[in-house]
Amino acid sequence: MSTLIILVVFLLLVIPPAAGLPGVPALLSLALQLLCSLPRTRRLRGWWLVAGQAALFAWMGPVPFGGPSAFFAASVLLVARGPLRWVLFGGVTAAAGAVNLGADAYVWVNAVGNTATQGLVVFALTRLSDLRDELHATRAELAARSVAEERERAGHDLDAVLGSTLSRVIGLAAAGRAGEIPPLTRRAARQVRQRPEPPPIPPPGDLTPRLALPILTVVYLWVPVAAIIVIARAPVPAGLRVAYWAAVVAVVALQAYHALPRPPGVRPRHAAWTLPAQLLLAWLPLLEPDRPYYQLVGWAAAALLIVIPAPRLAWALYAAVVASVPAVLLARSGSAAGVPAALVEVVGLSAMFYGLTAVTRLVYQVRESRLALAGLAAARERRRIAQDVHDLIGYGLSAITVKAELAARDPARAEAELAGVVTVARTALADLRAIPDDGEPGLSLRAELASAREVLEATGATVEIDPDPAPLPAGVDALLAVVVREAATNVLRHSEARHVTIALTTGDDLVRLRMDNDGVTGRPDEPGQGVANLTARLAARGGRLTTASRDHRFRLDATVPARR
Repeated sequence: MSTLIILVVFLLLVIPPAAGLPGVPALLSLALQLLCSLPRTRRLRGWWLVAGQAALFAWMGPVPFGGPSAFFAASVLLVARGPLRWVLFGGVTAAAGAVNLGADAYVWVNAVGNTATQGLVVFALTRLSDLRDELHATRAELAARSVAEERERAGHDLDAVLGSTLSRVIGLAAAGRAGEIPPLTRRAARQVRQRPEPPPIPPPGDLTPRLALPILTVVYLWVPVAAIIVIARAPVPAGLRVAYWAAVVAVVALQAYHALPRPPGVRPRHAAWTLPAQLLLAWLPLLEPDRPYYQLVGWAAAALLIVIPAPRLAWALYAAVVASVPAVLLARSGSAAGVPAALVEVVGLSAMFYGLTAVTRLVYQVRESRLALAGLAAARERRRIAQDVHDLIGYGLSAITVKAELAARDPARAEAELAGVVTVARTALADLRAIPDDGEPGLSLRAELASAREVLEATGATVEIDPDPAPLPAGVDALLAVVVREAATNVLRHSEARHVTIALTTGDDLVRLRMDNDGVTGRPDEPGQGVANLTARLAARGGRLTTASRDHRFRLDATVPARR
């Protein structure tokens, strides 16, 4: 869309106000500008463009309507950098005035004003198109940076909260202070079970790029000045002249209100009143018998495209409003003289102001989608980290709690159990520090089954594993290891189990893991975060998780494709 807008606006800028055909220098100037403004060829932009536009500007001589001189002014803005660009831009604008010194004051003012404002429009449309493509191209980079920042933040937070707890547990176990360990690990377990807060999404900032708003301000100020000068020269009564000036100011003010940068889909408030008012004020000068000021219709026509959300309706009304200008002119004079020029000028003005607003909105949309993607990536990473913390660290905290309580109750077993506490805490600490950088936990099913047996038997339960697992693909093995770890955690937290059975079967290219336990307390039929995490993990690999509870027994079934 931005390419089409650039093509239409640039083409209309080289058509003379008398609706004649543009000369060879003007067409060459247009070709040069398009070559360095369109997305596919903008890489050719360089100082040669400025030199070429300068040569064509000297060839053409006085051009009071802007157009080619505006391309020259825009080229220096696109190629030069820093304050130099604005110095050169002022020099080009002054040169446009210098070559028109022999004309009357109106022509001179028009040449200077059109060169400056049209040059700013060409520059703005080109840079907005550049920015849109740049933002679109860096969406993935921003998302990756957001994920990296989330991982760094999570690493600091996890180390500050859980890392310090596990380090303290190791110290307490080494000192033989078993009774102080369970309160620490229970508090840490509650933190692990909390759902993560959504990450903050950076604010969108200004709805327009940095230079767009100043450029729009300059353009919006110049056009009414030019209109006021034209009306001042028109042979109309003083009272009517003041009314026309008031109409110009009102139409421009309403246009600025309608074109203010807004999020996509947000219409100006009271548009049902302000848009018809702008159309009426813009169209009334057409009824003036001597010299109707039809340029305001271009502003109102652009407002139709900006404000009305339905494209077909907006373009249909736009065509009707634009067509009304030649229709009224023909009806009043009966002559086609000046009608083509009026049509070109109305279409050109509407294209410029609609183009600036439309391309600015495109930039805003890309910027918003870029920020949204970054926010989603950060949120997804935060959920992934929280899921791993819950699934991988929760078991370790529960196991530490069990072993520490046994050590506190039974002095004969204290040394062995506290040694186990140290081992589990160090393993959990290593897992914790690896979580922010790796979404795939590196666990072993065989090791997790052995750990589950040890911890559950320490609580007095009998554990049967039937049969021992055969070698499985690494991803499947690690996934089922997470299932065993979370299932064992649930047994420790939600039951007083005396008998636990773990069965592993393969067949039909599927691996099935079933875990049964008795002694259920509470409401295990209400799935918590752990079951939800496991369900999501299995679903991501094409697997499935089901749970059932009955008569104080709980069953968990996990199925996953064997070759995933």
